[in-house]
Amino acid sequence: MTEIKKTIEQKAKSAKKASVKLATLSTAIKNDALLKMAEEIQNRKEEILKANAVDVEAAKAKGVKKSYIDRLTLTEKRIADMAEGLRQTAALADPIGSGDFYVKRPNGLEIRRVRVPFGVIGIIYEARPNVTVDAVALCLKSGNACVLRGGSEAINSNIKIVEILQQAAYSVGVPDGAIQFIDIIDRDAVIMMCKLRGIIDIIIPRGGAGLIQRVIENSSVNVIETGTGICHQFVDKYADLDMAIKIAVNAKTSRPSVCNAMETLLIHKDIAEKFLPMVKMALEKKEVEIRGCERCLKICPDMKAATEDDWSTEYNDLILSIKIVDDIDAAIEHINKYNTEHSDSIITQDIHNAHKFLQEVDAAAVYVNASTRFTDGFEFGFGAEIGISTQKLHARGPMGLEALTTTKYLIYGEGQIR
Repeated sequence: MTEIKKTIEQKAKSAKKASVKLATLSTAIKNDALLKMAEEIQNRKEEILKANAVDVEAAKAKGVKKSYIDRLTLTEKRIADMAEGLRQTAALADPIGSGDFYVKRPNGLEIRRVRVPFGVIGIIYEARPNVTVDAVALCLKSGNACVLRGGSEAINSNIKIVEILQQAAYSVGVPDGAIQFIDIIDRDAVIMMCKLRGIIDIIIPRGGAGLIQRVIENSSVNVIETGTGICHQFVDKYADLDMAIKIAVNAKTSRPSVCNAMETLLIHKDIAEKFLPMVKMALEKKEVEIRGCERCLKICPDMKAATEDDWSTEYNDLILSIKIVDDIDAAIEHINKYNTEHSDSIITQDIHNAHKFLQEVDAAAVYVNASTRFTDGFEFGFGAEIGISTQKLHARGPMGLEALTTTKYLIYGEGQIR
């Protein structure tokens, strides 16, 4: 057994041991820990910013994309948002012990179903250090110990954040070992985590398609897939065009590096000649590179031609593909062929088309007259999120506290035998 494997296994076993006590920890102690962590994150923000600056400078020296630097960079506002997420999670109802089923059988047995933690959750993620805080917050409130493995680009930021969170949580009664961080940047560390079946109960990957696929293919631990985001906006012929432009600009440019950013804009053919030049101008003012289908090029010849690969590409950058479609059926067909079942939106004033879109688009989050950028645990009122699941078993969409629990049946008898 290599030293790396020994270190990872030791940390996972420490988390497993802590998970037993953590599962029965009172809501009051968990909330105290979350509030203490929020306080310390803000009190020690200068330490976090200093560590983050080292990561950002190293990333710039490697020549990584601007959008990637944005995901990596922490600011005072982003740190304040991290602390607010902790406070909001503390304010949420504790799912542990809540019941959603009760029956008394004819033989007198009383059967209840209650929510319980998974035990140990392994989270593998890439550049965004704010994920560290979200993950710890949700795991702690849902009674789960966690083993975190962040991307190498954010190693200094994550080490400092975890140090602060651990000290704060353990000081108010969270069992020692409940929060673990794998500070090994060797890529094999990911695979080693994925092989700890029986110690880690669930693995959740957060990142690009490559990371997610690597975890799925190599894990013997159950995986909750948080997929990539090829998100669409369809502008119907009945759309308010000013609204459509406002939403398109927001969905593409407010933070292009995240998974809920729009990657493809679909336009009904009946409004294309009017709408396409308008939206093109608005997007280009935000420095968006636009790639259009053949029909788009006939209206705006200076546009770069889109290829087949563009429809299935998550850019995570200021790049957008645009396609003109014949009708809502063609839009839905395109979306269901190329989307990653993440988030898709229709802009329309027609209630029938709105309902049709909601019913027929296969995605975790489907919008009418709103930006896909709202697919987020914080925006949905979850306090924070562990990820956005694009699979259909166990959890789908933004995953908050309830998604980090499973169920247990409690059966009360008086000597019954079968």
